[in-house]
Amino acid sequence: MARRQRRHRPAAGPPVPPHRPRRPDPGPVRGAAGAAPGRVLAAAAISRFASTCDGLLRGYLDEPGFEAIVERDLRDGQHRNPTGRPEWFTTAYFHLPDELAREVAEAGLRLQALLAIEGPAWMLPDIQQRLADPPRRERVLRAIRRVETEPSLLGASSHLLAIAGR
Repeated sequence: MARRQRRHRPAAGPPVPPHRPRRPDPGPVRGAAGAAPGRVLAAAAISRFASTCDGLLRGYLDEPGFEAIVERDLRDGQHRNPTGRPEWFTTAYFHLPDELAREVAEAGLRLQALLAIEGPAWMLPDIQQRLADPPRRERVLRAIRRVETEPSLLGASSHLLAIAGR
């Protein structure tokens, strides 16, 4: 599935790409410093472990070159895809869960929740079928809710969500 790139406009400042190639200051929470009291900020980020999980699931780790991409992701969060293969994603910065929490604090906000958006369920090969069947979908959602805030499992989700406020 092709990703459509959009430019996001933060509360202040110029447009920024949705996935930055280096850790920005203050990252996904950019522009939040001017947020009004009582407002809620939701900031999403890609997990540092997304390529590892995706590589295991889709067999990319067996292909030449992918292991080097994963090693860099894990080392410094810099995801680079010199192959041009779209299924190996694009240039982006991948976060550790504690980095996203720290960026919220650096923006002067109080972290209310740090969540795994998909949880480990995104790696199920039949996730679409499970979600299409209401009883199975409810079981998957219950399982995700059980682990979505567990710090030791946050990296198993390909995306993270920080909820913060003043």
